[in-house]
Amino acid sequence: MNKLLVIGSANADHVLAFDSLPQAGETLLSRDYRLELGGKGANQAVAATRLKSSTQQVDFICALGDDGNGELMRKAWQKDELELSGCYGIAGQSTGTAMIFVSSSGENSIGVVAGANACLSPEHITEQQDKFAQASYLLIQLETPLDTVLAALKLAKEHDCTTILNPAPAANLPKALLSLVDIITPNETEAQALTDIKVTDTASAAKAAEQLHGYGINTVVITLGSQGAYLSVQTTKEIMSELIPAFAVTAIDTVAAGDTFNGGLMVALDEGCSIKEAVIFANKASAIAVTRHGAQRGIPYRAEVTNERTV
Repeated sequence: MNKLLVIGSANADHVLAFDSLPQAGETLLSRDYRLELGGKGANQAVAATRLKSSTQQVDFICALGDDGNGELMRKAWQKDELELSGCYGIAGQSTGTAMIFVSSSGENSIGVVAGANACLSPEHITEQQDKFAQASYLLIQLETPLDTVLAALKLAKEHDCTTILNPAPAANLPKALLSLVDIITPNETEAQALTDIKVTDTASAAKAAEQLHGYGINTVVITLGSQGAYLSVQTTKEIMSELIPAFAVTAIDTVAAGDTFNGGLMVALDEGCSIKEAVIFANKASAIAVTRHGAQRGIPYRAEVTNERTV
């Protein structure tokens, strides 16, 4: 059994739907409200679990509060057969919470309260080092403390585990942390935060990718929304790059699009796909996700992605 490891946040998402997103100082009546299970870490773990093959297992390390939302998440994840022995319950803390505003076009604005996510510590990571020793890939984001992210990346490198960093939410990260990353997957906003280069097209994505390569990251995948994903791989001799187009779909909710992409990318790479093949698989999974409402609720299963008629 091939082990894959995801570390990150878990949030209860309170989703409000609008015709258009509220502007500063504007009050709008929501067309709909629902509670969804989310958080970048949990979304990516669920995506990897649903997209994996029968020979793969996904472990998830996270922190939940001692409340009803935390228990709700555990029960839902168990149905997806996500391995939860690294899931910590933090006494006196609420489970992470997000307020998500979604427009009729599928765009979103999100505000997050960290809650128990802020309590996931380097000590928790050390306690789970057996998982690092068994894992072939680590996928991690930035909704948990930065020192915890750094500890996880260091431990992964010690165990020859390939590291994938989804640098979200956007942040200017220390070079010492970036040097531990094998594959980085920013969107346009996150790439700009890392490089100070405004990314809008393939030319600007190439400049941002070149700078990220300079930090020691060999593989850069910059997601460009409906344009697709810009892939740049640095070898000993040259940089090879190309834009891998997105699948054309009508988006209604983009909340978990990037998370689905990252989970799919890790699964495909672990199966032995080339990086280009993995990006295509991840693009397809993400394309399906944006045609559905919800974060984890909208993440597709493997059979849907491998069916050529799904997008």
